[in-house]
Amino acid sequence: MALINPHINFNGNAEEAFTFYKSVFGGEFSNVVRFKDLASPEFPVAKKEENKIMHIALPIGKSMLMANDVPEIMGKTNENENRSKIVITAESKEEADKLFNGLSAGGQIEGPIGDSPWGSYFGCFRDKYGIEWMVDFSQNTTA
Repeated sequence: MALINPHINFNGNAEEAFTFYKSVFGGEFSNVVRFKDLASPEFPVAKKEENKIMHIALPIGKSMLMANDVPEIMGKTNENENRSKIVITAESKEEADKLFNGLSAGGQIEGPIGDSPWGSYFGCFRDKYGIEWMVDFSQNTTA
């Protein structure tokens, strides 16, 4: 089965956001590349952007959450746009609560976590960085 690995664009705060995500999910970054790491005569990097994130990756289970800072020369990412949501499928209600409460801290809850009309334990929110998340736990049932 294929895995979905979300990638997020940030306006200079990717490292801050990913440090927060790491505090919730745990683990370690598998990769952190700064723009200065790629600087060359063919790819000049402005001094004010050399420490920004060109690529960062945080393993979460079998998936990978990835991001970068968008260089100013490429324009600003619209942080209020309706971005695609990141869906987390939890293995228990306790894990769903932990992830929901941790990631939504300082953000805006759109749908509180709880039993949904379709039978799962579900909640959705926009985190303090403007990223939209859905947390879901479905109890395995037998027919």
